[in-house]
Amino acid sequence: MNHSPAALRPGFSTASPYLIFRDAGSALDLYRRAFSATEITRHADASGRIRHAEFRLGDSTFMLTSETSDFPDMRSAETLGGSPVHFFVYVSDVDATFERAIQVGCSVVMPLAEQPYGRSGGVRDPFGLTWWFSTHRAT
Repeated sequence: MNHSPAALRPGFSTASPYLIFRDAGSALDLYRRAFSATEITRHADASGRIRHAEFRLGDSTFMLTSETSDFPDMRSAETLGGSPVHFFVYVSDVDATFERAIQVGCSVVMPLAEQPYGRSGGVRDPFGLTWWFSTHRAT
């Protein structure tokens, strides 16, 4: 497998999560409001359904799409009833990020608390995905 920097698209790392939603547009909008995600691109079909989009959290790029019968293996956590995949994201102000996520519809999985690795807490978004946020504390 080639891991050469020359093989990478600018702004991307070797691996990027690809998320599937019933309505990727709603997810993208929530992540902008809740997590201060930066939308990179959005491609929609004639009905407005997102076929492919990308957003960035800090230096990490995520890709996403809406479920479609064209790709029956690409099913959302909503359709599957949850996801075994969680996301761990370092942020500069975990308290503000956590509070903003709750305000726009995320539910608390683990309240913010001081941990040996820093201040951290978890939320589940309305689409069934779990996000852990932390601000690193040097030991």
